[in-house]
Amino acid sequence: MPNNALNQKLKPSDKLSDVLGASGPVTRADAVKGLWDYVKEHDLQNPKNRREILADDKLRPLFGKEKITMFEVGKIINANLTGEGARSAQKSSQSSQNSSPRKKAA
Repeated sequence: MPNNALNQKLKPSDKLSDVLGASGPVTRADAVKGLWDYVKEHDLQNPKNRREILADDKLRPLFGKEKITMFEVGKIINANLTGEGARSAQKSSQSSQNSSPRKKAA
């Protein structure tokens, strides 16, 4: 199994740990799965728009608002995981963004 960003064990924030029920290191994939398990267990998907997650008392501090769309889950998870893997991924992303711009095709 390759050691990519999804498989690196990272430390969850206190807010994410409360939702996941564990404070030990988790992979991004496990954190996303844990969040979705929590949402389904507590029936927090908006019945009128299943792409929305409604915040309860545990999710409100994590989300910072009353509801999010499923497309925001990755951003929220990434913002609440820390560790060496997260820093090195940010550095490599920044260095690739700072590289010379691509030439346009003629």
